[in-house]
Formats: sequence, C-alpha cells, structure tokens
Amino acid sequence: QVQLVDSGGGLVQTGGSLRLSCAASGGTFSRYLLAWFRQAPGKEREFVAAINWSGTNTNYADSVQGRFAISRDNAKSTGLLQMTSLKPEDTAIYYCAASIRPMAWVRQDYGIWGQGTQVTVSS
Repeated sequence: QVQLVDSGGGLVQTGGSLRLSCAASGGTFSRYLLAWFRQAPGKEREFVAAINWSGTNTNYADSVQGRFAISRDNAKSTGLLQMTSLKPEDTAIYYCAASIRPMAWVRQDYGIWGQGTQVTVSS
C-alpha cells in the first residue's frame, strides 16, 4: 500500500499563507481518497479537507472553507493543501491521510497516515 510523507509546515503570522505537501510512494496513489486532518494540543484530531481520487470532488471543514484549498497531482503522486488567511486557531500538527473510500470525513475511515507537520500561526 502507499506510504505518505507530509511536509511544508512552519511558523507564520496571522493572515499569512503556507502550502503543505503530501508525497506518496510504494503504491498506486490515484486509487486513494486523500485528506488532511489536524490536531491541536489537547484536542482531538479533526478533519480539514478531502479530495477524491480524480480531483473532481472536494470537501472542507466549515472552519477552513474559503481559506484552504486541497489539490492533487496523480502523475507526481503528490497532494497539496494551500492555506491562506491563517489564524492562530489553525495552529496544529497537520497530517495527510489516504483511504480506499470514495469520500470520507471520519478519522477512522483512513488507514494510511503521514507523520505530521507542525503549523504555528502567531498573533
């Protein structure tokens, strides 16, 4: 099955932007639903965004709708999360994840995870 490595996190000021990357290897990336989750200190891991295998269907958490954009390049086995207008409450470890389901929002539906990348938004 595919393995995921996520990267691109960092420290940014309120209102700034970051782009996270998720590099896949060892499997057929285009078979998988791809998503981003995040986990802030002391909180549960929560859904951020998902994109289906072909890139034709996307879903976002209400908290990031209109600010974040998920995309994928199956030829490069890469997923991206473009984050704009960042807020301090976006501070978290961000994880990319893959699932064989056509679309899913629940953590338990994802069986493949990246190692996480830290995003910190200063006020």
